[in-house]
Amino acid sequence: MAPVNVLMVGTGEYTTGWTGSGGSQSDKKVGVVGLTLFDLRRRGKVGDLSMVGTNGSKFPAIRNHLEKNIRDVYNGLDVAFTAFPTGDVRDPEAYKKAIDALKPGDAITIFTPDTTHFPIALYAIQRKIHVLITKPATKTLEDHLALIKEADKQGVFVYVEHHKRYDPAYSDARAKAKQLGDFNYFYSYMSQPKSQLETFKAWAGKDSDISYYLNSHHVDINASMIPDWRPFKVTASGSRGTATDLGCAEGTEDTITLLVDWVKNDDPSKIGTAVYTASWTAPQKAGVHSNQYFHYMASQGEIRANQAKRGYDVTDDNLGALAWYNPFYMRYAPDEEGNFGGQTGYGYISFEKFVDACNLLNQKKVTLAELDKRGLPTLRNTVVTGAILHAGRVSLDEKRTVEIHKVEGGFLKLV
Repeated sequence: MAPVNVLMVGTGEYTTGWTGSGGSQSDKKVGVVGLTLFDLRRRGKVGDLSMVGTNGSKFPAIRNHLEKNIRDVYNGLDVAFTAFPTGDVRDPEAYKKAIDALKPGDAITIFTPDTTHFPIALYAIQRKIHVLITKPATKTLEDHLALIKEADKQGVFVYVEHHKRYDPAYSDARAKAKQLGDFNYFYSYMSQPKSQLETFKAWAGKDSDISYYLNSHHVDINASMIPDWRPFKVTASGSRGTATDLGCAEGTEDTITLLVDWVKNDDPSKIGTAVYTASWTAPQKAGVHSNQYFHYMASQGEIRANQAKRGYDVTDDNLGALAWYNPFYMRYAPDEEGNFGGQTGYGYISFEKFVDACNLLNQKKVTLAELDKRGLPTLRNTVVTGAILHAGRVSLDEKRTVEIHKVEGGFLKLV
């Protein structure tokens, strides 16, 4: 059976490394999605590739960028793709024509502003297309649950790209946490430098916030550590001033902290507390693109993980600073044959897991229920994360604590 064809929805930094004014200045200079899928095609796991944005005039520059920085670097790696829309056309709904060009059983990846995830994913699901969505899956719990219902109806796989689940340290910590007794406390911090606000200025503070963008990582990790617990109360707090001084929309939070209370499902007397903090106004030359660490404490032990400085630092006169890189996420160095050699990076693995699942489903070698049981970040396995992130936004907007109630069918609702 032919491998799955994939449409990449969104042409920005994460997909191509192109930001509109040139290559990204972050640690994703040649992107993640496109490079990974081009290599998966080379390996025979992916068939035809296509890409859709809202402005066709960007594609000549994107193609030139990909040819120069991927094809010419990795042994002539094929970077060809079909583009939507074509020519100097601007079309916010070009994704519909691009999805219509696929067939049932094909797949899409969605890396677009958070407010667009739901309509794009729903359109694809209703045409029996498998879907990978960058986190957060949706901005509201109601939309998340609606996608689950429609995906079940259409029999398609919907996967949320929570790549930190495949970080070797985080993955091992998740397994060890389940052996340390009852959950008690979790604290996490994740940040990116102020320069990211230039990349995100089109949507920062308007379509989404830093909690949806970065807290989503650690909320998901914590939730996946304690599947027999559920959140019941969320209180959010946000600092302001820096982002708006940099030209972001009025009210844009610099740093958001979520205080979340958890209860054990089979013993309501046991309560756990979690604090998740995320910021996109960290110093420009902090040495790392993403500060990221957490502390997990349980009744029989604790875990501390600092994934910012992985014992690997580089001093470069051109940068004028000491820098800590993360090759465990995306390793961009070629292998000994000159091909892309980053197949062991957890950013790459996240996409490969999705592609493998789509191919197995199309070959009828696995069921959707079996994929849920494997603990993959499917829609059903990320409901708790979606509920916490949505509750945090409501708490900020309405200046109150938000309760999360369990309802019929095992799902959640905000109160």
